Amino acid sequence: MRRLVFILFSMVLVLQSCEFKLKPFDITEGEHQRVEVSRYDRLESQYLTTSDFSALQQMNTDYPMETRTLIEDVLKLGEVDDPEINKKFLSFYQDSVLQTLISDAESKYANIDDINASLNAAFDNLKRLLPGMVIPTVYMQIGALDQSIIIGNGTIGISIDKYLGEDYPLYRKYYPESQRKSMNRQNIVPDALCFYLMSLYPMHDFEKRPQMERDLHVGKIMWLTNKAMERNFFNTKYVDVVEKYYRSNPSSDMHEFMCSDNYQQLHKTCCNSAMRH
Repeated sequence: MRRLVFILFSMVLVLQSCEFKLKPFDITEGEHQRVEVSRYDRLESQYLTTSDFSALQQMNTDYPMETRTLIEDVLKLGEVDDPEINKKFLSFYQDSVLQTLISDAESKYANIDDINASLNAAFDNLKRLLPGMVIPTVYMQIGALDQSIIIGNGTIGISIDKYLGEDYPLYRKYYPESQRKSMNRQNIVPDALCFYLMSLYPMHDFEKRPQMERDLHVGKIMWLTNKAMERNFFNTKYVDVVEKYYRSNPSSDMHEFMCSDNYQQLHKTCCNSAMRH
């Protein structure tokens, strides 16, 4: 659990405060904003496997923020304004292992209708629980086995090269079995939700907080993710503590509950639960 806490907090690139800002949508009353994953990965693959300059131009024109994030923050190849950055970017992916990774990722995720459907259902549930929440834009990329989920300013980036299945041969060389179990297609949506909610509800002064409070905060994020997905995808004792506490306080406002920095009552629930066992 402690390792998961560290991963969750270290991989969220841009943390936002607990103050929602309503985003103006051209949506009539009663309709929901629909989520459709943008296939940035396809342009990326086209450029990196065929050196198609038109694909690179489209990446820079249609996805400037995504391209900057990938090059500067994920791959750390330099600044996008560097005259040589395109060559560095292309050269970096010419490794035969990465070329195979690109091909396998594009093949496995040729169709993502299931992911789009699952994301829409989950965000519909979240909008009912958190009416003021901004629906993010979501895109796929190929990140050279770096970060799985990238959170930006109202965006979620999914690195599909990290979700090729626990038995994927390359993973067996670099990842322990415990980590490979989460590198599957079914983990994409819960991971994306979890990281996005973590960016909306960060724990301030994280490094100075007691471990119990860190665990309980992550438990709240996982619990809300389970609510969004309408199933217990994350199942830890801290998720159970949050469920028990919220069930006994049904009138609690969800947004206020998630923003709350007071873990005394949750801690008490956790201790009482431990005593009963």
